[in-house]
Amino acid sequence: MKASRSNLLSGLDVECIPDAPIGPMTWYGIGGRADMLVSPRTMEAAAEVVRRCRQERMPVRILGGGANLLVDDEGVDGVVLRLDQACFRQEAFNRSGSVTAARIGGGVDLFSLVTALARRGLSGFEHMAGIPGTVGGAVNMNAGGTGGDMGQALESVDMVLLDGSTRTFGVDDFDYDYRSTSLPRGLVTSVVLSLEEDDPIEVRDRVKTFFAAKKAAQPMADHSAGCAFKNPLDPQTASRISAGKLIDEAGLKGLSVGGASISTRHANFIVVQPGASSRDVQSLMHSARERVADHCGVELQREVVVWSRRDKP
Repeated sequence: MKASRSNLLSGLDVECIPDAPIGPMTWYGIGGRADMLVSPRTMEAAAEVVRRCRQERMPVRILGGGANLLVDDEGVDGVVLRLDQACFRQEAFNRSGSVTAARIGGGVDLFSLVTALARRGLSGFEHMAGIPGTVGGAVNMNAGGTGGDMGQALESVDMVLLDGSTRTFGVDDFDYDYRSTSLPRGLVTSVVLSLEEDDPIEVRDRVKTFFAAKKAAQPMADHSAGCAFKNPLDPQTASRISAGKLIDEAGLKGLSVGGASISTRHANFIVVQPGASSRDVQSLMHSARERVADHCGVELQREVVVWSRRDKP
């Protein structure tokens, strides 16, 4: 490291854990450690941390809920930022007629948010039921499912960019597509959602319907990180093909490497058992990509993000 921890974080209102075990903080629950795990207590501290890291050419990664992440067994270098302090987990509501603008912190848990909005009778976010992670992480990858994605309810996004500057992006200032946005890299500190007033019972019923459909189709009780691969585009129809269907057709359901295996319930989920390593999962992903390419000529792209010391953010 070019700067010591004491110099890098000097005078900043942050919590810091050196040599932090971040692998167990992910949904996979496996993988190595981070040189530094830093939790800013204020927006100003978050901006200054990333500014100093840029100045020192130190890698910065942002850890949300760990739902779409696999950490290499050897861990990662540099600073891992986590927006788990109170200032990044706030919720505020401003009603105008039948529409409510909800300002939600980037560190807010999606499961909790879906429940809270339903309880208030706010509609427009039910399709995110059962999708794990934090608001910030969901925005960055435009998380979603068959019912829709994160971008549908967004009005604006507040960010700390990796040069330490802060910026607000209106919904017309960036593009969002399947599991991607054109937002620059950085920390999503808060968002504004545009939601409709509705009967709380009806909103809760729709949430239950989305969640039940997800639970019926996916191995939600197992240790996984959600879908391993993005659904690829069919070049002829320009529609998405189910990655799980392609993996299943290649005869890969149940295939295992060490403590990792392709789910027999949904082939686009890689599940892990106690004792599994990150390398087990990575090896299985590599095998699945090769076998699907050989079987049908489709190149699968990972949806799960892999962090390692070999790959710089």
